[in-house]
Amino acid sequence: MRKKIFGTKERPRLSVFRSNLNISAQVIDDEKGHTIVSASTLEKEAKKVLKRGSNIEAAKYIGKLIAERSLAANVKAVVLDRGPYRYNGRIKALAEAAREAGLQF
Repeated sequence: MRKKIFGTKERPRLSVFRSNLNISAQVIDDEKGHTIVSASTLEKEAKKVLKRGSNIEAAKYIGKLIAERSLAANVKAVVLDRGPYRYNGRIKALAEAAREAGLQF
């Protein structure tokens, strides 16, 4: 998937990484080659709210958090980069929570 997806200034790439214990997301501008915003279940504020970082509840929290941070950075539209993961379970929950919080895909 990453070979086909390229984030621009107008529509940066929302890259999602999922492990067995955590989930993280980054909004990346590929033209400049830098991360605009990021969110992860490894952050202190996320650990206070979540019991585990590897469930759908955690994915929804990270999706909402990445959307809030993106909108604060004036990023309204993104391209979803799900990487090698299928669009179901935690990846789908993160994407839907980000959409509900105001990000456009």
